[in-house]
Amino acid sequence: MSTRLPAVTVVGSINLDIIATTDRLPTAGETIGGGVLQQQPGGKGANQAVAAARLGGSARMIGAVGDDAQGRQMLEALSGAGVDTADVAVLDGEATGTALIAVDRDGENQIVVCPGANAAFSLEGVEFGPDETVLCQLEVGLPVVLEAARRSPGFFVLNAAPAMDLPAELLERCDLVIVNETEYELIPALTHAKLVAVTYGKGGSAMFEHGRRVAEAPAAAVTAANTIGAGDAFCAALVLALRANLPYPRALAVANAVGADAVGDLSSQPALARLEEYVARVPGAGIAGQ
Repeated sequence: MSTRLPAVTVVGSINLDIIATTDRLPTAGETIGGGVLQQQPGGKGANQAVAAARLGGSARMIGAVGDDAQGRQMLEALSGAGVDTADVAVLDGEATGTALIAVDRDGENQIVVCPGANAAFSLEGVEFGPDETVLCQLEVGLPVVLEAARRSPGFFVLNAAPAMDLPAELLERCDLVIVNETEYELIPALTHAKLVAVTYGKGGSAMFEHGRRVAEAPAAAVTAANTIGAGDAFCAALVLALRANLPYPRALAVANAVGADAVGDLSSQPALARLEEYVARVPGAGIAGQ
C-alpha cells in the first residue's frame, strides 16, 4: 500500500439530516409515537467527503448550501472534519438540502430527500487536477455529474445512487462505479461497465469487470445502529484503498471494515480510524491475478 493517500474531490449533495428513531418503521398511513428526534450533517456527498478526510485522505467538497443557518452548520461540520470547503457555493434564495429519515431499532431506514440548493449549483469556475480522484453521486443534477465527468482528467468514480438510467457517455467515462445490490439490478447497463463494486449488506461486497466477478470479500460482523452513512463510508474507503494500490479483494475487505464501523455509529458522518489501521486488520488475499 502506498503511504500517501490520494486527493479526493467529492462533487455531490450536502444535506441536513432530520432523523426520527423508532422501534419500527411505519406502514402507509400509520402514525408511530415514541420517536427520538435528532438533527445532524448529512448528504451522500458530504458524508463521503468527511469519511475520506477522517480516513486520512485530502478531501475537497464541491456542492452547494443555502444562505441559511442550516447551510452555515453544514459548512462548519465539513471544515471541522478537515474537508476543504472553498468550492462549496452559498446560494441566495435556495434552502439547504434536507433529508427526512425514519430509522428503526435494527438500523433500517426510510428517507425522503428535499434537494434545495443541491439541485441549483454548477461547476462554473471549478477546476480539477490530473492527480485528483473525483467521486460523484446522483443526489445532485445529472448534468452536473456529466460535466464533472467531462472535465475531470484523473480517476473518476460514480456512486450510482439513487439508481437511475445512466447516459452511455457517463458510464464509459467511469473508472469505477459503486452500487448496492438493488442498484446493480436496477441499472442493467452496469454489466458492461469496466469496473463495478457491489455491496450486499451482510453478504459482503464484490468487484466486477465487464460483468464478470473478479473479487469478493465477506462482511464484518457488527450490530447495526444506523445504516445511513455506512455506504458512503464504504465508498470513500474503497476509493482510497484502490488508489493506494491495494488489490481488489483486500480493498473490498478494508472498505467492508470501514462500513462496519459506520453501521455501528449513530451518526451519518461517523468517527473513523485512519485507513492504515483498517488495512492492518485485514489479511492479504489474491484473486483473478490481483
